[in-house]
Amino acid sequence: MARIVMKFGGTSVADLDRIRNVAARVKREVAFGNQVAVVVSAMSGVTNQLVKYCTDLSPLHDAREYDAVVATGEQVTAGLTAIALQDIGVDARSWQGWQLPVRTDTAHGKARIQAIEGGELIRRMDAGQVAVVTGFQGVADDNRVTTLGRGGSDTSAVALAAALKADRCDIYTDVDGVYTTDPRIVPRARKLAKIAYEEMLELASVGAKVLQTRSVELAMNERVRVRVLSSFTEAAPDEETGTLVVDEDEIVEKQNVAGVAYSRDEAKITVRRVPDRPGIAATIFGGLATQNVNVDMIVQNISADGTTDMTFTVGKADLPRARTALGELKSQIGYAELLEDPDVAKISVVGTGMRSHAGVASTMFQALADKAINIQVISTSEIKVSVLIAAEYTELAVRALHTAYGLDA
Repeated sequence: MARIVMKFGGTSVADLDRIRNVAARVKREVAFGNQVAVVVSAMSGVTNQLVKYCTDLSPLHDAREYDAVVATGEQVTAGLTAIALQDIGVDARSWQGWQLPVRTDTAHGKARIQAIEGGELIRRMDAGQVAVVTGFQGVADDNRVTTLGRGGSDTSAVALAAALKADRCDIYTDVDGVYTTDPRIVPRARKLAKIAYEEMLELASVGAKVLQTRSVELAMNERVRVRVLSSFTEAAPDEETGTLVVDEDEIVEKQNVAGVAYSRDEAKITVRRVPDRPGIAATIFGGLATQNVNVDMIVQNISADGTTDMTFTVGKADLPRARTALGELKSQIGYAELLEDPDVAKISVVGTGMRSHAGVASTMFQALADKAINIQVISTSEIKVSVLIAAEYTELAVRALHTAYGLDA
């Protein structure tokens, strides 16, 4: 017997038929003798509509009331899923975040989980009851409902699995696993049987949409075994189904590169002819930080005349705030010109094998050069190399790199 957390995203519970399908999958796990907790998202499209209600009424709405509104989507799904389970003979009960409770900080709209009190849930599961838990939400110390930010149900599921000491956390989504790259761009992309936490974290942070970044970080810290699989396949899952996200030591055959990811959500900013003196970088990036603008890739070019060009990337959504922040600092920084380019893409190759194999970066640069793709910015980590290129070459670059690293099926 195993203790399993099963998480179902919005597309998996999009309507009543799909909720019935979820109930059937849960019943199958119960029939295997497993203890099961289910974490559900809101039905597909519901959260977007609830968010729109809030912003239409008041663009500068109270974040606490926003959370009270948008958390209701998961409440509806949890109740419906419990009803569907009861209808097919499974003892089930729905739980909202405040009922467990899922304790969070007070950062409404983007709260972080601090603790989950799972004792009562474990007692119910030991007695054979299925717990259906609302994802994406918790409760702060002042007893106000909080939400975890978009994609937060993944984080809820991993945190619950850690609290329950579950054997595995199954994330059901609309894809059947983690692929070496986006199969819509590269039809010969391969599904990975296993991927290391570190690789999945890097892939999620640079554009892969399969798992939310915070959920992978939490899984890695708590050593929760996560499996990604599809809720739209009919066959019962087995050990070969989906992709397991596990500790690196569990992966016997390691490749230099596990996958290629891309993001079109980047914008490039260049601050031209900045005086090259101590404290300038602190002024620029400190000013951006005060506006909550996250900076990613950074490159600096120093000229012989005592000035420097500072180039960096921000999220496209942050571009207006970055422009405003830098405009307010112009007299303090003394730069000559501010250039923006939103038509860029970040392409990344990720793999723990990079730690022990030379030539990964050079392979990337040569593959792009062979396709006449110019590299604008480069950044690296221990297991990742990222480059910034013109957005129009995104698909060409992904296909070229996938082939260059021998990832084609």
